[in-house]
Amino acid sequence: MQMEFREALVAGGQALGVEMRQDMLDLFELHYQALMECGRQTNLTSIEGAETIAVKHFLDSLTCSKAIGIKDGWRIIDIGTGAGFPGVPLKVEMPSLALTLVESSQKRVRFLELLVSKLGLSDAEVVWGRAEDVGRMERHRENYDLAVARGVAELAVLAELCLPFVRVGGAFTALKGPGVERELPKSMKSVEIMGGRMEKIVRMALPWDYGERCIVTIRKEASTPEKYPRRPGIPGKRPIV
Repeated sequence: MQMEFREALVAGGQALGVEMRQDMLDLFELHYQALMECGRQTNLTSIEGAETIAVKHFLDSLTCSKAIGIKDGWRIIDIGTGAGFPGVPLKVEMPSLALTLVESSQKRVRFLELLVSKLGLSDAEVVWGRAEDVGRMERHRENYDLAVARGVAELAVLAELCLPFVRVGGAFTALKGPGVERELPKSMKSVEIMGGRMEKIVRMALPWDYGERCIVTIRKEASTPEKYPRRPGIPGKRPIV
């Protein structure tokens, strides 16, 4: 029998070593309610059940901060955020973060704008557009301490989409599944061309046998060449391998 949403957050947070403050529980509950109200119409999630959503969306997002040690005041950009994961839970956990959510679906952008307002998140921006286009905009290019993405493409593609946003010295983190090792050999060329270096992979088991999360962190050591990212759709169709 599945646990209720808050119960799962508290128990699962203890299992992961994440302290669930009351304000976090309250805001996660609002996010969950918004997801339930709007999710079916906007295709935000196919996951069902309060416990499953608590683990696979909210707790899964927080593995990122556990794995890489996010600092107060960082500028974070979430690429292909969908329903706000992992960016919104990270912002709720650490309110001092400056958060930018990038999403190409207008329906999801409208949901995200309502969500940011409903949760009362300050210093949080929603950007409608594809990463290939937004990554060429001066106000976003190499302007972030951390870029995050949760399994939206292979690592070689994600490197081209995400590293252009990261300042030199910052990092890109991808939340991937347990088979990430198969992606590594063919992703190294893309990572290097974008100015990155593979730093570490942290494995974390989600509570109650919900699977393993592999958090891949790539450090930005040099500026990304101006010609990257390539035109929309090209990184996915012709990955740099």
